[in-house]
Amino acid sequence: LYLSSVQSLDPLPMHGRDLDVHPEDFMETPDQGQDSKQEILENKDVVVQHVNIQGLGRTKEDLLGYEISDVFHAKNLIDVMKRAHVARQRLLRLGIFKDVEVLIDTSEGTDALPNGLDVTFEVTEVKRLTGSYNTMVGNNEGSMVLGLKLPNMLGRAEKLTFQFSYGTKETSYGLSFFKPQPGHFERNLTLNMYKVTGQFPWSSLKETDRGVSAELNFPLGVTNHTLKWEGVWRELGCLARSASFAVREESGHSLKSALSHTVSVDSRNSAIFPSRGALLRINQELAGYTGGDASFLKEDFELQLNRRLFWDSVRSFCILSRFYLGGPTSVRGFGMYSIGPQSEGDYLGGEAYWAGGLHLYTPLPFRPGKGGFGDLFRTHFFLNAGNLCNLSYGDGPRAHLQKLAECIRWSYGAGIVLRLGNIARLELNYCVPMGVQSGDRICDGVQFGAGIRFL
Repeated sequence: LYLSSVQSLDPLPMHGRDLDVHPEDFMETPDQGQDSKQEILENKDVVVQHVNIQGLGRTKEDLLGYEISDVFHAKNLIDVMKRAHVARQRLLRLGIFKDVEVLIDTSEGTDALPNGLDVTFEVTEVKRLTGSYNTMVGNNEGSMVLGLKLPNMLGRAEKLTFQFSYGTKETSYGLSFFKPQPGHFERNLTLNMYKVTGQFPWSSLKETDRGVSAELNFPLGVTNHTLKWEGVWRELGCLARSASFAVREESGHSLKSALSHTVSVDSRNSAIFPSRGALLRINQELAGYTGGDASFLKEDFELQLNRRLFWDSVRSFCILSRFYLGGPTSVRGFGMYSIGPQSEGDYLGGEAYWAGGLHLYTPLPFRPGKGGFGDLFRTHFFLNAGNLCNLSYGDGPRAHLQKLAECIRWSYGAGIVLRLGNIARLELNYCVPMGVQSGDRICDGVQFGAGIRFL
């Protein structure tokens, strides 16, 4: 890796996401003396002699060596272009450069080979301090987010972030430090300190969490893993004077120390409107083993299969488990988390739960706005089902499964879905709830939902 100032006689700029360029498009012939050398470059193997980087300030050189070293292995001109494009994408992925341009030129100097090339990356580093203001949509709630960020803090893609969020149901602020492993950006460590205040009107409950956490992310084969430790001081209180006694006796302070592990395999072609692929996510959380007065074992399992049908239709099947059930992001046609055990109108959640859905997505009728804004919308037909209950642990697994199979809530309906980027989506559905049990809160008719993860 050479760090130098290079001026090319006939540089080849390469920037943008698609480098669909052919050699004949850029090989100019300013004079007859260059014809033989250019013919060698077009038709024969080449050697990348030097890779130069211009524009570095606080970034450490050893970090970039991992990202661009593959360019030296290119064997021909097209291969150089492809590997340089991949290296450019890897540099941008670090989040420390505002812009990266690539220049490819024939080698000059006494050590230049007839088929030698020099590749130069011209980089523009991001500012030392950046700020942001945006709005976010969560699972049926919205928030305003203010943030300050110190990117590339120590010169090796580290990031220190402060974030303040004020939402319709919660207010939070936190400080996080992110550190990737050089050469393996997917392997990273995140340290967090935070305070979160949230409201849960379906349970007449408000909660304030103050905590610290350490999170390690790494790929292993086709799977992605997250190991996390979290220590939280939790304060629970009543949201209203009418809160039930069952909620009041849960009020107070507690300490939670928990270890968790998440493994996922995601082959979907889109997180919002997938037309093929599958998602498998398994999460396990163990609290109490490392201290604190909260002790439990929680397991979440999510499976999603997507397959393209006729006329651009997509069918998906999803199974997941949660403590609370119901609402526009889970079993539609029911109130938000308003299925299962409750006391005086306050929903208490359950110890065991399951939910599933069968969905059919199609383009809008007559395809208005095809190729443009209309592609953000889908027509949505769904059938949801699920159940949530408490268990008697002396009864055994067979009795538990039998209890979960009783009094199943289900619903069906149709509506319109709008994709918001590749992160969230909005749904407007007409729902028909079925299997309603005493105490369930239903939403019979039009129901609106906004969120990131949907059943």
